[in-house]
Amino acid sequence: MIWLFGTSCWQQDIRKREYLLAFLLGFVIISGLAYLFYNSWVAIFFLIPLLVLYFRDWFVRCTNKKEREFREQFKDSMQIMASALNIGYSVENAMIETMKDLKRLYPKDSRIIKEYKQMIHQLEMNLSVEQALNDFLRRVKQEDVENFVTVFSVAKRMGGESIEVLKTTARTISDKIEVEKEIQTMIGAKELEFRIMSMIPFGIIFYMRLTFSDFMDVLYGNVLGIGIMSSCLAIYFFAFTMGRRLIKIEV
Repeated sequence: MIWLFGTSCWQQDIRKREYLLAFLLGFVIISGLAYLFYNSWVAIFFLIPLLVLYFRDWFVRCTNKKEREFREQFKDSMQIMASALNIGYSVENAMIETMKDLKRLYPKDSRIIKEYKQMIHQLEMNLSVEQALNDFLRRVKQEDVENFVTVFSVAKRMGGESIEVLKTTARTISDKIEVEKEIQTMIGAKELEFRIMSMIPFGIIFYMRLTFSDFMDVLYGNVLGIGIMSSCLAIYFFAFTMGRRLIKIEV
């Protein structure tokens, strides 16, 4: 499956139900294309490469979504931890209090709960906070976590006030994630417009098949028609790919 999906630490957060729904949706899509462009269910077998491309695209979008969900969870954990440190808790106790509060916000199988449980278990095994945080970073490989762990580790080695550094860094990361979330919300409106526009060509073909079936019949069941419809499909996917690149903005 690696050749198809690649590797991602967020892959483990994708549930079997999500894989099943993605497969069913992909099958519905290529079945619709086979009907609209070729009027033949046999065409489904020739459109399987498109199903593979759909799965790869779905996997990237799904893992990105899982990472965004984790970032939101991490932001909440940073805010809770900063509050706990503010009232005088040590870093170790602040982690314990943070996990208690996170359990009220998120399901027990959420990534942030699992990671905090793992870190607290490591602290109970007499590992240092720095070691627990570094293991946390190794598991998630996420930029915000890396910034947090790096700043904490440097402050620890330099003999600085690690609790003050933690509070400041937590607030900074939380503010950064909040700003990025607002930007993503604005981008989301454009993405919705793009998805609606992407469906219009299929709607037009479907409408033509319903209302002008005799006119459309000449495009099915012959070599010339198959060539024309295949060219239209190729042009559509080229335009779709270009459109996706235009609205893809890295925050």
